[in-house]
Amino acid sequence: MLLRGLTWLVVFQLLGSALTVLLAPMLPGPIIGLVLLLGFFLLRGEVGEPLLVASSSLLRYLPLLLVPAAVGVMTYAAAIAADFWAVVGALVLSLVLSLALAGCLMQKLIERQARRREKA
Repeated sequence: MLLRGLTWLVVFQLLGSALTVLLAPMLPGPIIGLVLLLGFFLLRGEVGEPLLVASSSLLRYLPLLLVPAAVGVMTYAAAIAADFWAVVGALVLSLVLSLALAGCLMQKLIERQARRREKA
């Protein structure tokens, strides 16, 4: 069952990579594959047992993906320190924009849910 789930994950990643090459070279293929996988789940209405087993087993190793990023930060600490204010500005700006977008989306969802309750 684990092998079947991993196969589905790889198939969607390869499909996303193929679409990246054909249509949208500015987007990463695995991200497009994840969006396609989400669409597949929405159409199907559930996450299958093989994908659930495969993703659960992969989540145990997720912290290992943070090791290269931490090593990169330590390696380029001097370069990051030289551009400290630019990095801080980019982080603050992305945080503010993300919070504003999340707030707007939440308001829209609350309004839509209220309209649905009024109709029912």
